[in-house]
Amino acid sequence: MSMNMDIRNPRRLLRAMFDAAVASARPEHCIPAHLPAAPAGRTVVIGAGKASAAMAQALERHWPGELSGLVVTRYGYAVPCERIDIVEAAHPVPDAAGEAAARRLLEQVRGLGADDLVISLISGGGSALLALPGEGLSLADEQAVSRALLACGATISEMNCVRRHLSGIKGGRLAAACHPARVVNLLISDVPGDDPADIASGPTVADVTTCADALAIVRRQRIELPAAAWRRLEDGSGETLKPDDPRLARVSTRMVSTPQQALEAAAAVARAAGVTPFILGDAIEGEARDVGRVLAGITRQVATRGQPFTAPCVLISGGETTVTVRGSGRGGRNVEYLLAQTIALQGLTGVHALAADTDGVDGQEEIAGAFAGPDTLMRARALGIRPDAALAANDGHGFFGALGDALITGPTLTNVNDFRAILITGDAATPFPES
Repeated sequence: MSMNMDIRNPRRLLRAMFDAAVASARPEHCIPAHLPAAPAGRTVVIGAGKASAAMAQALERHWPGELSGLVVTRYGYAVPCERIDIVEAAHPVPDAAGEAAARRLLEQVRGLGADDLVISLISGGGSALLALPGEGLSLADEQAVSRALLACGATISEMNCVRRHLSGIKGGRLAAACHPARVVNLLISDVPGDDPADIASGPTVADVTTCADALAIVRRQRIELPAAAWRRLEDGSGETLKPDDPRLARVSTRMVSTPQQALEAAAAVARAAGVTPFILGDAIEGEARDVGRVLAGITRQVATRGQPFTAPCVLISGGETTVTVRGSGRGGRNVEYLLAQTIALQGLTGVHALAADTDGVDGQEEIAGAFAGPDTLMRARALGIRPDAALAANDGHGFFGALGDALITGPTLTNVNDFRAILITGDAATPFPES
């Protein structure tokens, strides 16, 4: 690829970077090197997440011996497996299929012995897919809590802390059910900091947080909980398994793919095209629109003053932003970020951007994200679309969809969180005039 060709085709370069990030995290590329040795006894595979079915398929293809098991993935994310059952359920709000799958997972590991091996395939999305309410709670209670958490603007770590303590399978409980078998966790991280307890709310790892921590989050975020959920947190009956629990003594964890690795893969594509990449961080959190405005400020400094980087360059970042829902739009945290950034840049020339979720689903829409460029606001206004009104309504998908700028990938079969790239070409940095 020549530098000039790619800078003159910014969307093609940005899309190639996104595709490389996703490809680096696909299970067929990252699972085989991390497989454990076969045990003397049985090998049982369990798992949950948007990538779990593809992880199971990759494992099957590289596992020489006996194998059985069950994983649960999002509707539309199943792939064919011969020895491992694949079940689909709802995300981001759990459903009855997820509850039934969680119960089946517990049955899969019941009665295992010390010579047996459990391979646990966990990726982002498993919190909703493993929908087993804790004692005293119903599926309706868990659904209500999920909706409240998604709308309140809590971080993923905060959301998963609450989920763990209200669950009958998360927070190490699934690993405890495997005891005394050996458990090897193969994880694809979708969380800032790559904390195993936050990936799918940690069904097979220890948790250092407490019911008191979960209660503090609920109160700080003003989340309305069902009465049974309040009781479970207040009386401590929802406590999770801690690191010193003997049932977790034979659990080991291997991180097979992370957001940082995906960003590095994208950076390699930019570098090959002659554009200098700068990774700003793989764990950026915060309100999506606020992150958009901050990165717009950094972008403007680069484009107009050559600080702290000189163009041509591309600013890459990952993490997981949040959205406090106030409007009735179609949502999407990546498109909300991108819309806020685009408004803040006000048509700055020579700046093109992409923001998308690596699982192919931004929010609850089957849309990964969107593109934006220096003419985005001008084109929107020509169509009578008010960018500020779209942002106020949390309608990023509606805004970019009307412009034909949505990025639709279909199921990517992996999930390493949000991907953001801002290409600064070094063209004259002047804004388009207001229309």
